[in-house]
Parts: sequence; C-alpha cells; structure tokens
Amino acid sequence: QVQLVESGGGLVQAGGSLRLSCAASGRTFSNLAMGWFRQAPGKEREFVTAISWNGGTTYYVESVKGRFTISRDNAKNTVYLQMSSLKPEDTAVYYCAADRRAFRQPDTRATMYADWGQGTQVTVSS
Repeated sequence: QVQLVESGGGLVQAGGSLRLSCAASGRTFSNLAMGWFRQAPGKEREFVTAISWNGGTTYYVESVKGRFTISRDNAKNTVYLQMSSLKPEDTAVYYCAADRRAFRQPDTRATMYADWGQGTQVTVSS
C-alpha cells in the first residue's frame, strides 16, 4: 500500500498558476506509475495526467495539454502537477493515485490505480 498526501491547492484567478505536490510513502514509489485525477462538483472523477515509473512517458487529457505538466522526483518520493493558464473549468478536487503494479506504463483508467490521496481543492475564479 502507498500512502499519498496532496498539497498545494488553493484559490487562484483565471490565468494564474499552481503547483500541486503528492508525497508518497509505503510501497516503492520509484517503481510505480502515478496519475492525477480531478472531480468537479456534480461530475464524475476524470483523468488529468499520468507519468511512468521512470518519468519517461506522460499522458494528458486533451483539455490540459500545453497548460499542465506532470513530473516526479523519485529521490523525494514526490510527484508534481504544475498547472498554468488556469481556467474556471479546472476547478475541482485533485487526487493523486499510485498504480496497482510496478513497472507499467501509465494508464488513464482510474481502476488501474490502487492507492489514492485525500485530494486537494483547486478553485479558479473568473
């Protein structure tokens, strides 16, 4: 099991930036693909971005391409989500998640992730 703690959320104006962090402990973080998902009020949780265990492969949902960047520091057991040019529609609770199995390519499906953080609120005002 991996324990995940997100931080860095907050209130920002449209066009602004935030960097989310997700600190991991437990299973060997450096072996696991990691993902970020988000859930807006009244909507289902959706995939945002994911990164492979070694950082070599990343995926993004179309709506955040060019604005969000996922990265990881395996020495610090942390994955990051740099968000720029934020829009009101980015408002959601953001969750990080750890893959069920080691050394896999990142996946866009929530069911492929075993462990989840508690979430951090991101609110973008217009």
